[in-house]
Amino acid sequence: MSDDIKVMIVEDDDAVREALRLLIDGSEGYDCIAACPSAEEALSLIPENQPHVVLMDINLPGMNGIECVVYIKNSWPAIQVMMLTVFDNTDEIFKSLTAGATGYLLKKTPPAKLLEAIKELINGGSPMSGEIARKVVQTFARPLKHPFPEAKLTAREEEILAYLSKGFLYKEIAAVLFISIETVRTHIRNIYQKLQVRTRTEVVLKYLQH
Repeated sequence: MSDDIKVMIVEDDDAVREALRLLIDGSEGYDCIAACPSAEEALSLIPENQPHVVLMDINLPGMNGIECVVYIKNSWPAIQVMMLTVFDNTDEIFKSLTAGATGYLLKKTPPAKLLEAIKELINGGSPMSGEIARKVVQTFARPLKHPFPEAKLTAREEEILAYLSKGFLYKEIAAVLFISIETVRTHIRNIYQKLQVRTRTEVVLKYLQH
């Protein structure tokens, strides 16, 4: 039992949530430790249950799934989040991945493929439905625009903001970019000023909106 993959489900549709719970609990090597109808309930249960993987819907009552991913990755960066949703448009895909989700599957994914994807996620992979993977590839084949042209962020500030949105700590950003933590703090103060925000959550959500 201790080697089971602990899975939390966040899904507001009762029938879908119950079907997922039965699938997870009925499969060897997997343990559904919580099935929540809202992001708020999921966040309240994470400290006690410590899931390895969270299956996250996007369209939730109250806090939506993407906002919930940001909170999870900022608070518990080791938890892997996989979006499980009906949305296959590019905006939702990239908002989710930028927020820190490591996988993105459509709800029509067959049960066996979903279980395989959860295991792949734990083993360091980034499982995506075929349609989603194609959209990702097509988007990266096009030139990317600066997300905040009006704020005139420097290339380094945009780079730090991208890491910040993925849940990296200041010391982790410093290590990746080979700069000091104080330099990271200086850049982040400048980012806050230019984007007119006061907190990490505000700046990440503003980043995701772009």
